[in-house]
This record gives sequence, structure tokens and C-alpha cells, in this order.
Amino acid sequence: MSISFIFFAFKLGFAALFCSFSTAYCLTNSNRNLSGETSCPLNFDLLREIVTGAPWRPSLTDVPSRCGHVIDGIRYVRSAYLQTNGYFFPPPATAPTCWDTYQNVVDELSPDFDIQTHCGYHPEWFWQGCGNITSREQFENRIPASEMDRMRLSCNQSLENSTKCESCTNILSSTGKMYLDGSGNWSAMDCSVYMFMYAAASVNQLGLTDQATTKCLLRLQFAIKSSVKKRHKVNLSGVVGGFMFGILVAFLTIWFVWTIFRKYGCKKNNLVEGEREKEKEKEKDNSVEEDETSLVFGHGLYSKSPNLVKFRIEEIKRATMNFSRCNIIGKGGYGNVYKGVLRDGTEVALKRFKNCSALGDANFEHELEIIASVRHVNLVALKGYCTATNPMEGHQRIIVCDLMHNGSLYDHLFETGQKKKKLSWPIRQKIALGTARGLCYLHYGVHPAIIHRDIKASNILLDETFEPKVADFGLAKFNNAAGMSHLSTRVAGTLGYVAPEYALYGKLTERSDVYSFGVLLLELLSGKKAFENNDGKPSLLADWAWSLVQQGKASDIIEKDMAELGISEVMEQYVYTATLCAHPILHARPTMDQIVNILEAETPTNPIPAAYLDSEPVSVGWSYMSSSSSINNDRPLISETMVDTEC
Repeated sequence: MSISFIFFAFKLGFAALFCSFSTAYCLTNSNRNLSGETSCPLNFDLLREIVTGAPWRPSLTDVPSRCGHVIDGIRYVRSAYLQTNGYFFPPPATAPTCWDTYQNVVDELSPDFDIQTHCGYHPEWFWQGCGNITSREQFENRIPASEMDRMRLSCNQSLENSTKCESCTNILSSTGKMYLDGSGNWSAMDCSVYMFMYAAASVNQLGLTDQATTKCLLRLQFAIKSSVKKRHKVNLSGVVGGFMFGILVAFLTIWFVWTIFRKYGCKKNNLVEGEREKEKEKEKDNSVEEDETSLVFGHGLYSKSPNLVKFRIEEIKRATMNFSRCNIIGKGGYGNVYKGVLRDGTEVALKRFKNCSALGDANFEHELEIIASVRHVNLVALKGYCTATNPMEGHQRIIVCDLMHNGSLYDHLFETGQKKKKLSWPIRQKIALGTARGLCYLHYGVHPAIIHRDIKASNILLDETFEPKVADFGLAKFNNAAGMSHLSTRVAGTLGYVAPEYALYGKLTERSDVYSFGVLLLELLSGKKAFENNDGKPSLLADWAWSLVQQGKASDIIEKDMAELGISEVMEQYVYTATLCAHPILHARPTMDQIVNILEAETPTNPIPAAYLDSEPVSVGWSYMSSSSSINNDRPLISETMVDTEC
């Protein structure tokens, strides 16, 4: 035992020595690379220091995660540039030089990863901004003094505590949405990033070298250089102490064994050792069984992402009162949704999937790891998950999200009751714009793009202020190549929302989500369901709306007795936008960033082109009804409750 321990201590010492030499080489090489005549004004040495001693983690070996951290690294050096120079980005002419310099930095940290090949060539990452805001002074003039005080009060402190970090990021997101969104033809993501870069560079006094600050605001999760040196010293002390302790233990072990042999004889000693080995094996088996139920994995997601908590099944049962029926707040083909309260008092929603097996857990965990890194004010935040096997209940898969106290959009549009009131036009307009921003972020703010596949009213959740949150990423697929359609062998979704080309041929693109959004917007405007079956006669909302628009009766689509009606021209513009999004022809639909610009403008623009109105487009309903004969037998037909959880 002592020999193994000494060998392990020697390996630790050698690894620490190698890390020290590797750090010195990286810094020397960086100075040599940046000493050319046309150097990039961004200080990449700061990025080298913060990731020194922390190579790509196992959770970041996939290309999407690496590309995400490439973008995070650029935002970090831009924050440092803002802190020292007062500008959010360097001159655009230096972008190609910065790109080449950054590739050298990535080569030092991960030699096998070429950012241009895997992530694409995007020099605009270094200088793309938010509207006309280029400097710190222009930014501070845009944000009111009262909001600046709120930011300082919440963000100028240590953000190591998750509650303080969440409070700070929520204020930054809401402030950016209120005062920066719509600043020119820029996406909401660009302006949101400005808020976090400014907070890291100018609000939090601990600075960009503070690990908690960079982790919370800029999503960098590596140890800084000083902590690495400190850890090296601790490791060296541990090696020396462990070496001395190992010698002492070895001496005592030899003395003890020699005494036992003298007193009881070799035979009895062998029996004792055999019993000890059996006990050890039994303890080992018990520990493995405990891991399967308590979800404590040595290399699981719990160690990969601080944003994704791995809950034990006992914690889940305690939070939901052992999955009490009284706590059920939603049902679907995948299973039930429960309201729960965590030990710290946080209210959460827990989605419990049914008919699952442990075979798909690796893919399930990998998808959740990526989803947890996606943050936006109009997306439901994923807090954690749980997987466990119980002989009585079978295999369990549960995801934990923020609880939305106003329920889903479906509840407010279609559930009946004395307390249910029709949503006013301002609230419906807010829900439409927020949902569009959330989908725009999924399509253009994440690399590679995320296609939701199941946009519908029940997947749009509402918080206390009726701010919409797009939920249910269980059907998300990742579009790995820009401009390329995704051909799926399995169709999933909800009848009435699924695009015709997806229902018929399994062709999945970002504009498949656009079609679903168009149907959702028609539901908001008309108060009618996407699909209804009256006396055996199926009726699709998209077909009904198209027929009215072609007849010049767009205003008839708007729900009667809607409270606080807006300007008629603006409301009709929403009708035109919705019907064009739900056009059966894929290329006739706008993109989500175009939709956000249209809805934000609130000014009437050109309606649907006459070519589309006069051409008698293929009926959406015909596409759905034909799918039963066109779709292969091995592809299931669409139903109202069918979802593809890959369980």
C-alpha cells in the first residue's frame, strides 16, 4: 500500500513541476506572438493567465461547448479593453489580426482545435456592438442613474454565492431589455452582452481577475493564475507530508503483520485477511448501489457545470412531497409536471419523464449540459436534473426548472373559469415580442443554432409580470452547419403547430420554428386553438386565417371583446406577420430576427406580398391529412400529446 501511495505522490509532484514549466512557456510564447508590428490591441495575456493550469474539461470536448467558450473568451478580453480604454471594442480594422492572435492563444491551450474550421470565421465577434453605443460614456448616458445605482448595489460585491449572482444577472438582463433592446438593427443578445461586459469591467470592484466575477458575468469557469500557484504550493506540501506519512504507515503495517504472524500463525492470519477482503468487496458493492440511487458520479455533470445541479432522488421526493398528486401542475405525453420547494425555499417546477431506461442517460445528460449554458430573459432557466433507478418505480428522469407563477399561455387563452380573464392587447403584444426574442436567441445567439421543434401555447410560460419564457427543450436539435437543413427520420411535435415540410418529409430548419411561432401568434390574436375537431371535421387555424387574409378581412381574425385594443393598423400588421410566418411555403416565411424587427417597430410595413396572396398556396390542412400516406410507416403520425423524449 505504501509503495502505491509513494508512486502516486511522485506523479503529483511531477505534474505540478510540468504545470509550472508549461505556464512559463505559454507566457513567453504569448509575448513573442504579440510583439509584431501589427499587434491586436486586445490583451490576451489576461486570458492566458485566467485559464493557466486549466485545460479543456471533459464536459467541453464537444465542438458546441468549445465554440461557446471561444466566444466567452472574446467577451472577456473585450471587457478588459473596456476597463482600460473605455471602448466596448477595438477598431474594426484590427479584427483580422485579433482573430489570428486569438487562434494562437487557443492553439496553446488546445492544439487540436482550430476555431475557424469548427466555429467558422467570425471577425465581427471582436467589434460587433449594440446600436450606436461604442464607448463607456455613451453607455452610461443611455442608462438612467437610478438603474445604474441598482446595478452597483446588486453587482458590486462578491458573486460567489449563487443567489447574489442570480440577482445581479436578473437586474442586468431586465435593464438591458428595457433600455438597450431595439437600439438599431441589432439583436437582443448583442445588447444583453453589453450589460454583462460593463458590469464586469466597471461595476464590480473585484475586477476581471476575480474568479467569481468572471464565472457569473462572463461564464468563464477557470482558476486564476494566483490560485494555481497557491495550489501548487499546497500540492508540494501535501506530497512531502504524504511521503512521510506513507513511510510511517508502512513501518507500522510491517510491525503489525509480523506480530500477528508470531502470535496466531500464518494460517489464521490468511483467514483474517480473506474476511477483510470480503468486507471490502461488500462495502464497494454497497457504494456502487448507493451511487446508482443517490446520483453522486465521480465524472458526472455535477462536476462539469456549476449552473446545472445534480439532485438526489431523496431531495426531489422531499420537494414534491413524494410526487403528491396535489403538487401536479401539468400533464403531457412525456409525464407530469410537479410544483416543488427546495430546501432553501426556492419554488421550482419538476418535469418527470415516464417510460425511461438508463440506456439513454448519457445523451440526456449531454443535452442538458448544453441547455444549461443557454441563458436569456425569455427562456426558462434549467436549474438541474435527477436520474435514478428504483426497483419499485423503475428508472427516473427528472429536470428542474424555475417555477412560473402565471402558468402557461395555454391556461390564459383556453382554460375556462370564473377567475380567468381575457388577456389585454398590451399583454398579448408583450408575450408575442418576448417569445420572438427567445426564439431569435436560440436561432442566432447560440452556436450552433438550436431548433426547438415544439413551439406551442403550453410551452410558453409566464412569470409574475407576464414576461414570456420559452420552455421544454426536450425536443431541441442542434443545426451543426449554417444554411443546411436537418433531415430527421422521426417527426415530433403537436398537431396544428408543425410545419408542412416537417410533417410530410421530416425536413427540419429554423423556419420550421417560424411556422409554429406564426400559429402561436394567430392563437394570441384570435383566441382560437391551432387545431380543433368539431363534429368530426378537423379545422386548422392557419387555413382559416389564410382564407380571411386572402379575402381582405384580416381584422376579422382579431378576437372579439379583447381588452385595451391597440392601434388597428398595428394589430393588422401583427395579423399579416402571423399569417406570413405560417405560410405553407418554407421560403416565404421570414426569419426570427426579421420578425423581432417587425414586432419592435410597431409601425405598419408592407403587408403580405401580392404574389403570395394571389397564388392560392397549398393548403396546410391538405399537407397534414396527406401525411398519413406520405410519411413512412416507421415514422409515427403526429398526435396532440406526442413528444419525442428519446427515453
